[in-house]
Amino acid sequence: MKKLIKFTFIFLLLGYVIHIFITQQSTLNSYATESKEYESQIESAKETQAELNETIQDLNSTEYIEEQAREKLDMYLPNERVYIDITK
Repeated sequence: MKKLIKFTFIFLLLGYVIHIFITQQSTLNSYATESKEYESQIESAKETQAELNETIQDLNSTEYIEEQAREKLDMYLPNERVYIDITK
């Protein structure tokens, strides 16, 4: 009778340990997936930051100001020829 109780206890304990191992492995896999997603978000944010830093450096340049005036305000330099594409 004692052997049956020991065997049952060991069997249940082993089953519990296997269950915990499987549960923890799936949790670790989900954490690894989240980590990869966060790394890609960080990389994207770094690229955006680099682009914004370039824009900040260009803000006071004459070329940038002229470009923005042309594109957004339709302003042009005196005696500058403007070609309009009528196919658009």
